[in-house]
Amino acid sequence: MAQQTLLTSVAFGLTVERLCHQLIEDHGDLRGVALVGLQPRGVLLARRLRSELHRILGAEHLAYGELDITFHRDDFRHRSSPAAPSATELDFSLDERKVVLVDDVLYTGRSIRAGLDALLAFGRPSAVQLLVLIDRRFSRELPIQPDYVGKWVDSIAGQRVTVEWREHDGADRVTLDSNEA
Repeated sequence: MAQQTLLTSVAFGLTVERLCHQLIEDHGDLRGVALVGLQPRGVLLARRLRSELHRILGAEHLAYGELDITFHRDDFRHRSSPAAPSATELDFSLDERKVVLVDDVLYTGRSIRAGLDALLAFGRPSAVQLLVLIDRRFSRELPIQPDYVGKWVDSIAGQRVTVEWREHDGADRVTLDSNEA
């Protein structure tokens, strides 16, 4: 299996910092904005963004949540093993807030669609934006596009984007894996 590094640890950190500065540029001090990470891997990016935004802004008022989409997915009944939901932690209403939905990799768009469905159980946001670390832009099955992108990756069928996190995998890194020798 051939592997190509798309983001090294240094580039990974700079990418997260750039995404934070883009959020600040668009939303100022982020009052009225809720950062919501999608379970399971989007929350790792959302937590990192929240930490970096606190460092940059020194703000403690950022609304933050984690959203489980397991039973909103269109494929959860078709899996070989039973669905195992993660925790949802949204202790505030989304009514009239701008929501930034966060995921690590945007591929077909189906996880984001499930996230939008799940989000509506917690209120009616004034707007929803999408932030992703990696956009596999030529693999979309649904008309979903991100507002904030860390890196665009042009990949083909049979390739896999892997995001590694220092908290879980020992290092921050993004790779493109293919079945070619």
